[in-house]
Parts: sequence; C-alpha cells; structure tokens
Amino acid sequence: MGARFNDATLSEEDLRFTAREELGQIIDEEQVPLSADERRRLIRDVADDVMGYGPLQRFLDDSTVTEIMVNRMDQIYVERQGRVMLTDSRFSSEDHLRKVIERIVSKVGRRIDESSPLVDARLEDGSRVNAVIPPLAVNGSSLTIRKFSKVPLTVQNLIDFGTMTLEMSELLDACVKAKLNIIVSGGTGTGKTTLLNVLSSFLPESDRIVTIEDAVELQIQQQHVVRLESRPPNTEGKGAVTIRDLLRNSLRMRPDRIVVGEVRGGESLDMLQAMNTGHDGSLSTVHSNSPRDAVARLETLVLMAGMDLPLRAIREQIASAVDLIIQIARLRDGTRRITHVTEVQGMEGDVVTLQDAFVFDYSAGLDPQGRFLGKPIPTGIRPRFIEKFEDMGITVSPAVFGRPMTVGGQRQS
Repeated sequence: MGARFNDATLSEEDLRFTAREELGQIIDEEQVPLSADERRRLIRDVADDVMGYGPLQRFLDDSTVTEIMVNRMDQIYVERQGRVMLTDSRFSSEDHLRKVIERIVSKVGRRIDESSPLVDARLEDGSRVNAVIPPLAVNGSSLTIRKFSKVPLTVQNLIDFGTMTLEMSELLDACVKAKLNIIVSGGTGTGKTTLLNVLSSFLPESDRIVTIEDAVELQIQQQHVVRLESRPPNTEGKGAVTIRDLLRNSLRMRPDRIVVGEVRGGESLDMLQAMNTGHDGSLSTVHSNSPRDAVARLETLVLMAGMDLPLRAIREQIASAVDLIIQIARLRDGTRRITHVTEVQGMEGDVVTLQDAFVFDYSAGLDPQGRFLGKPIPTGIRPRFIEKFEDMGITVSPAVFGRPMTVGGQRQS
C-alpha cells in the first residue's frame, strides 16, 4: 500500500477498507483454494494484524465484551455480561504479543522494556490498558484491557441495569448540584469510574472542571473542562509528574470542581485540604469494600503523604471534607450495584460518624437465572445535608427517602 499508510487525510476506517481490498486482490492473484468463510477469516486476521491489535481486535470491536485478559500468548479470557470465559483466540508467539503491547503503549507516549517492565496506558477510545512483561511476568507477557463504552453511559442506563434507582439518581443529582464532596468507593472492576462519569454529568455547564488522572479515562460531557494526566519517569528516572503535583497545580487554575480519577497515595491529603479550603463539590474514587473501610483507607492514604499527623487530626479532616460516600460492588451474579449511599455526619469522640441513606436489599432473594432481585432502598433517615439543599433552593421529592419527611417541625407528604 506504500505511502497510503502514512497519508494523514485517510481515516483508520478508510485504511482498513483499502487493506482488505488489496488482500482480496492478492488472494485472487495467488489463486489460493479457500472457501468463502476461510477467505473472509484470512482477510480479517491479516487486516487485524497489520492495522489493529491482532487477535484482540475482534474483542475490541465486540460491544458485548467489557474486559480482555491475556495471561500469556496462548491464553486469552474475556468478560461478557459479568461472566469471564476462555476464548479460542491466541497469539502466534510471545514476540507477536510483545509487538501488540508495544504498539498500544507507544501511541500514548509510554514505553515498556526491561528497565520499565510494567505500564498503564489507554487506547484511543479511552479503554484502560495494563501490561506486564518478563522478568516480572513469569509465564510470558500479560495484558489487561478494560473497555469503555464508546457512548458514555447515562443515568438512565444505570437505572435500567439496576445499578441505582430513580429516587437515588434524584438524590445524587441534588448532591452534586449542592456542591457536596463525594467519594465513590468500591473494589477493582466494580464500575467506580463509570459511576464517576455519571455523577460528573450532573455538574452545571457553567462550572470550570479540572480532571486529574493517571491515564485519561473520564468522559466529561461539559465544555469547560481541563484534563490533566500524570507522567511516569523517563529512561533516566527523571521527569515524573505525580497526581499530587497535578492536584497542587490545579488549585492555581481557578477550578469550580476538581475531579480526581482515583486517590491511591499521599495526594489524598492534598485532596482533603482542597475540599476543606473552598473547592466544594469535588469528586473522586477510592478502593475499599464498605463506607467504613473507605474512611479507614483515606486515613491510611493520608499517612502515606509523609506528614507526621495525629490520627484524630486526620479523622477531623476527613469528617469535615467528605460529605457523601457511594459504595458500589460487583455482586456474585456479575451485576454491579450501588450497595450504600452514606452520609459522613461528623465526629463523635475519636470516631467518624456515618449514616446510611440507601442500602441494598439482599433479602429480596434471587430470580431463576441467579440474579439478585433486590435494589437499593432508602433507610427512611433524613440526611443532614437536606438543610443545605433548602439553603440553596434545591428541592428533592419527599418520596426519595421512602416516607414523608418533616422540615422545621412541619410534616410533608
């Protein structure tokens, strides 16, 4: 195809179509005895190898696949509808797999080699990529791709999936508009980033939003957005820019909202300080298994900042900075559900006090397919931040909390 490969005016789709046409002509000239199905498969495989990511390309094109896991060159697993299954696809060799990994990481200016044998990167569509090569990966190179939907999921999608209820979405919408500081908590692969995307869709168009991430994944729909991405060290071990550096810099950028993809180190102290010093309405995620664990994990992360702070001072920072913790989990039926919406009320003695506004109803049992029938239900307890809603003129229907609420001694229905 010559110079057409480097023609900037041709789109990826045009190149792929042209490559398939050329392949078809070559097969015709060679007069290879192939059935129609074999011919189609050969053209697809060669085109994927030259233009795409080899045997992974068809899984990347398949909208039902949400995660691709390559354990070694001859073992590829995928996740569909929450279920992990082994595929019959494979790479031809370890070298073939390494070339695909290098093709992915080089496109976003990252590198992977003996001196830097693991890397986080992303595909053009924002899908998250992690790669590990020998000597760290003992059985051969490993690659994990968590695909992101080409069309960002909406609140209605999460309601249809059963992740949240209509009442919960109304409450979360009001919480974001009222500038509450929100932490999304959950384990690996539970959908924290997806939920953060949905929460960010509630942000007003007029707000200036600064997003800070290790690898850009958030799909913010608003116009007034500055996206910042951390940078690993270069070959000499210099030039690294951390999340913490970006967070400190963002405070000089006049942000109305700061959205941190995930806190996993000392940057949590800077984030809590930002939340406490006029940057209300900030959003972030943290790895933990319950709202109480999220508070404990934030304490640990603050200690990682290297400051010799007493535990009580850290807890007071958390209690005054964080207003709401949303816990999301992947249940054993493969579905992702919000299991807790929990208010951080303050301190009682040396303990951060939490109060659930919604909890998942496990008692509803399972359907014949083994899926949970339950949904997040209101506890009926009126959160204290409702008073902030009233001060800001934000209304939430009383039905959100599952029973009539009283405001100023007056019963509302």
